[in-house]
Amino acid sequence: AFAALCALVAFAAPVQAWTLSIAPAPRRLYLQVGNGTFGNSAVVNTVSVTLPANQVRAGVGQQMTSDSTQSRSPYDNYAVCTPPAQIFVAASYQRSGSTNGPATAVLQVSSPPNLTSPGGDTIPFTQIRWATSTLGGADATPNVIPPGTFGGGTQTLAVVSANRLIENCHAFTYANTAPRAAGTYTGQVVYTISTP
Repeated sequence: AFAALCALVAFAAPVQAWTLSIAPAPRRLYLQVGNGTFGNSAVVNTVSVTLPANQVRAGVGQQMTSDSTQSRSPYDNYAVCTPPAQIFVAASYQRSGSTNGPATAVLQVSSPPNLTSPGGDTIPFTQIRWATSTLGGADATPNVIPPGTFGGGTQTLAVVSANRLIENCHAFTYANTAPRAAGTYTGQVVYTISTP
């Protein structure tokens, strides 16, 4: 399986997705998160927020931004996301026939239990959630990535049907529900797509 990485640094709508039918091909998986590209999972984009002093105890969620510049679909160059507020996420599964592999692939994300600071302080990853949308519009078919919250483990985001491409834009928010010790907190999440 191919994998892509997205790092979350510091403190990290309705369901919508762009889904497209793609031509059958020899069995393969595709995943892109942020500026990653096909076959290159070494790219790690950073999503971050600096908490203003007057918001430390306010309990007001803070929108995060990223260093990703990916705004267009590599499939058709259509404008999909608006960085830096959104991270582009795309996954597809191709196969040439019903005997060439399972009917679906699984898109997952894994996160550690906590973001940590150099001083050993922690923030639960459950303080970071994402909303999903796309400028391309919505498709009611089942291949969508719903909004959610990191759970400090592996979570299934979507089941990708054979010969389908799904594209989403993820906007991250830090919940900011409790005071935290000053510092920079980091953690890394890993997106994967796999099929047996």
